[in-house]
Amino acid sequence: MLQVPHREKANGAGSKDTKAVVLVGGPSRGTRFRPLSLDVPKPLFDVAGHPILWHCVTAIAKVPTIQEVCMIGYYDESVFKDFIKEAATEFPNLPIKYLREYQALGTAGGLYHFRDAILKGRPERIFVLNCDVCCSFPLNEMAKLFDDKDAEAVILGTRVSQEAATNFGCIVSDQHSRRVLHYVEKPESQISNLINCGVYLFSVDAIFPSIKSAIKRRTDRPRLVSYPSSENLESSFMAADDDEEKKNEVIRLEQDILSDLADSKQFFVHETKDFWRQIKTAGSAVPANALYLQQAQQTDSSELAKPSANIIPPVFIHPSAQVDPTAKLGPNVSIGPRAIIGAGARVKESVVLEDAEIKHDACVLYSIVGWNSRIGAWARVEGTPTPVTSHSTSIVKNGVKVQSITILGKECGVGDEVRVQNCVCLPFKELKRDVANEVIM
Repeated sequence: MLQVPHREKANGAGSKDTKAVVLVGGPSRGTRFRPLSLDVPKPLFDVAGHPILWHCVTAIAKVPTIQEVCMIGYYDESVFKDFIKEAATEFPNLPIKYLREYQALGTAGGLYHFRDAILKGRPERIFVLNCDVCCSFPLNEMAKLFDDKDAEAVILGTRVSQEAATNFGCIVSDQHSRRVLHYVEKPESQISNLINCGVYLFSVDAIFPSIKSAIKRRTDRPRLVSYPSSENLESSFMAADDDEEKKNEVIRLEQDILSDLADSKQFFVHETKDFWRQIKTAGSAVPANALYLQQAQQTDSSELAKPSANIIPPVFIHPSAQVDPTAKLGPNVSIGPRAIIGAGARVKESVVLEDAEIKHDACVLYSIVGWNSRIGAWARVEGTPTPVTSHSTSIVKNGVKVQSITILGKECGVGDEVRVQNCVCLPFKELKRDVANEVIM
């Protein structure tokens, strides 16, 4: 029997003990982030000078009632060891631990599997954050709405264009009460342009029983297996074998839980007017980098480089990087540790990773320059700008879908005077001639 703390009536904002869970995924999940995830797990990829995961933890640390942060995923334990060690120094009052799944259990399956660890210390509610979103994480505002409405669940939502909305989970809500009336994951037709941001706040005595009943529903009903022809119909109801057992354990918040919670009448949406972006593909790290740098600029962060004739803010330059004073950087540029930027180089809307070198008079626009990569003198490495409101990082050129951001994997070389446009280049490749709209294997 699942023991959950008794939930009393809300007694003022921010007074309830809270834990945070960050869903970090696993190695087979970061495939769309290749070639960058070949060398670094996506949650630890640096955006605006810090790992994607760091931005989540920083937001969680601003919630006064947080007892602990649990990261759930199925990467090896060693992957996050250094991050947790560094976070302990930076956030001394915030215990962080990593809970490793033995296999992919789905966004809700992982929560349920580690329910005892999450419920230790008797928190009354839990924040659940998907690690691969970039936003301002208005967690305290969500907590206030939770208390004001005596909610069982609060979801973070944002408005996108009608065309983009069907790529996400869509929320239909009551405009006045902000109650969620209906939730559909990636609907086939347009139902709402208010979408799920992948950030939630749940009462522990609503979420765990809800997952439990979803698991029960899954195991109680025979699974229909689709076959291409009707002659297989009689064998389409199959007894659960081992694979089926595994499938039963994959329970996802989005598909299996949220639409049920919408029936509960105590499920509300906090609509953020601030920035929001998914970090799914490798190219989406460039707009995410821009959004986090702009946020740092608005809060007058001391980490950013001082504006000057050759620094168009916001720009992040790691203290160990060497930037020639005649190089022009910005806006929205991050320069990683020990990177070298030569005289007269131009870098705009790009991420330059550690130990990379950009030689004199080279031009880098809308690109990611991989670890230890070298860009020759007078070379030009560029992507294509996409609208700020766009949630896609691919464009169509000559009838072919290509990445709008140019990405050089680890230890790539671009020769002097070579032009690389809208390309994804896998690690350890040398580019000695002009290339455009290609994946270089």
